[in-house]
Amino acid sequence: MKQIDFFFDFISPYAYLAFERLPEALMGHSYAMRYKPVLFAALLRRHGQLGPAEIAPKRDWTYRQVGWLAHQHAIDLRLPAAHPFNPLPLLRLALAGAGPDGLPSRFVTETIFHHVWRSGLDAVDGPRLQALAGHLAPARDPGGEDVKAQLKALTDEAVTLGLFGVPTLVVDGRLFWGLDALPMLAAYLAGDAWFDGPQWDAAATLPVGIRRPD
Repeated sequence: MKQIDFFFDFISPYAYLAFERLPEALMGHSYAMRYKPVLFAALLRRHGQLGPAEIAPKRDWTYRQVGWLAHQHAIDLRLPAAHPFNPLPLLRLALAGAGPDGLPSRFVTETIFHHVWRSGLDAVDGPRLQALAGHLAPARDPGGEDVKAQLKALTDEAVTLGLFGVPTLVVDGRLFWGLDALPMLAAYLAGDAWFDGPQWDAAATLPVGIRRPD
């Protein structure tokens, strides 16, 4: 059985779509999934990048594309009333409701994803957040220092592993980024011989031909 870590941020519609697709995409494979919330903005800062929703034309395309992808895969998706938003309360709530392993269960993760991406409402509206917390009844205080420290630790782990975006699935030290990487991940779990060849490691050795000036 393979151990897979699913790194995500509730702010990402692609993370939501990947989360919904995981059971079908990996059907028939033996694996255990750990759900690890991280702050996507911290990954962007680490690599000096803007998020898709911070570039106006890319923002428009992102919402169109995720709408199409949801339609294509028959996934219920309604954009929140405003996006991007501050995901920290949702990330901390997920960790506050963690299970015995210290990480949120699929149920907790799914409930928060649905709160964001199936209502069409403000994802961080105060009364809605209170109702969501009441429904999940977390064992810890989402605003507690232990929860904040755990979120930072998970985000630091993601940075150390080389993550640059969400969703990213990590198995055997290999990173699979994005919704469209799910078939590739499934092939790896199935033992596809391509992964035993030189292509994976060779990708990291290709020389850089030109760099933009600072």
